Amino acid sequence: MAMYKLAVSVSRSLLDDIHRCSLKKQTGVSLKHMMDFGSYPNENNLLYSAQFLHKELPVRLALRVIELENLPHGLSSKADVLKVRDWYVDSFKDLRNFPEIQDSKDELRFTELINEIKMRHNYVMQTMAVGIQELKKDLGRKQGLNELPEIHQFLDRFYMSRIGIRMLIGQHVALHAPNPPPGYVGLICTKVSPVTVAQNAIDDARSACMRTYGTSPDVHVYGDPNFTFAYVPTHLHHMVFELVKNSLRAVQERYMDSDHDCPPIRVVVADGLEDVTIKAWTAKNLDIFL
Repeated sequence: MAMYKLAVSVSRSLLDDIHRCSLKKQTGVSLKHMMDFGSYPNENNLLYSAQFLHKELPVRLALRVIELENLPHGLSSKADVLKVRDWYVDSFKDLRNFPEIQDSKDELRFTELINEIKMRHNYVMQTMAVGIQELKKDLGRKQGLNELPEIHQFLDRFYMSRIGIRMLIGQHVALHAPNPPPGYVGLICTKVSPVTVAQNAIDDARSACMRTYGTSPDVHVYGDPNFTFAYVPTHLHHMVFELVKNSLRAVQERYMDSDHDCPPIRVVVADGLEDVTIKAWTAKNLDIFL
């Protein structure tokens, strides 16, 4: 059973190790670097990648453990938050107990380990959401989460870190695939069409809106269907889905008791020199950016 303070549930040596690793600076890894490096998934590159992750992942996990241990407003003491914290501690311990990676046999064993760690953390978001709901109940009408910017800031950091950790693990594991899909380097598709991904995400978001409200505003996509760039399609789909889902909810609830029909939502995909912007809005100027 999870306990409130980590100091009473793990050994002193493990706690000290977590604190030492949390003081180290994590190493940034760009999508371009992962794509360039992953284009040649030979034995030496996979060995180097595993050795890097063996050192890097404990740092990232330790940072999250320390943060989960010191959240404001009693959030750290919620049972589901403690469960998430203990998953991070278990993963940290597994990585630190894994011996130095010296050859391809070690690398394959390490790849199996980090894949198991990735699966252990599959339900982190749902579990954290339950903990947040418990905090909302405690706050009641006295204070809402909108008045607690530190909680929002923590969740932004936490989920961004989770994406980074899962991307590093997923990319390494995917490089072992014997028959990768054409145009893919690990998880990265070299020619993602943001317009196509946006349309698929819109279809999913409208289906969710239909299930909730029984109807859904129309959504139109504008952009060059021939434009492509290197990205992780599942990540882009998730971001656009959330963007459109929030837009649909805002429009649907605003016009729910109105005599007027819901205006259509416009989603524009604009490609720049160094970035891609996706914007959703209605004729009534409910702007939401990605």
